Amino acid sequence: MKVAIMQPYFLPYIGYFQLMASADVFVIYDNIKYTKKGWINRNRMLLNGKDSVFSLPLMKGADSLNIAERAISPDFNKMKLLNQFHGAYSKAPYFKEVFPLIEDIIRYEDDNLFSYLHYSVCKIASLLNIKTKIIISSSVSDNENLKGQDKVLSICKALSASHYINAIGGKELYSESDFAREGIRLSFIQSHVEEYRQFSTTFVPWLSIADVLMFNSLDAVRHSVKYNYSLV
Repeated sequence: MKVAIMQPYFLPYIGYFQLMASADVFVIYDNIKYTKKGWINRNRMLLNGKDSVFSLPLMKGADSLNIAERAISPDFNKMKLLNQFHGAYSKAPYFKEVFPLIEDIIRYEDDNLFSYLHYSVCKIASLLNIKTKIIISSSVSDNENLKGQDKVLSICKALSASHYINAIGGKELYSESDFAREGIRLSFIQSHVEEYRQFSTTFVPWLSIADVLMFNSLDAVRHSVKYNYSLV
């Protein structure tokens, strides 16, 4: 049983979905603290040839609150964000096919941050034909008070995982020997940079999955999600 665990992100980059596709079960954290400087409620699009950050505004909340306890601000102007995407990508080759998906995600009517992000991640996973089972961390085991590697190991053991796959950015956070003692193989996914034609001559990598979908056929994106990475 291959397991991957990750926070929910808003329209994340393609590596997020490669991690999901590499596992049999993908666990999305709902019971960990929201981090202000992370990418949970923001990402990047291509605007005038450069990367530009877009985000979901949140209601004020204590730093101790989990993602599932945070809410999107009632001041969130969904039309403004949709207009940003329209202005940035209206001339992209697959805009007509992709924009309805972006519109459906942004217009989703739930102000709970986790629910909103969970919906968007599942919608894109379905579009990309990812068959991995997606579950929520709080439904797996009593891991509420655990952190870091201990939380990951608790979830893996509860799911009878034989193989845990993590994003390459977390390589320094986990001990291969600690996982081995639990009979779990530890691997890290390395996404391969695959350049594609954007508007400008200079390729801007690792933007939101929305950018990838705007400039590539769905078949090409599905192929990249399934094959364009390696486990180390």
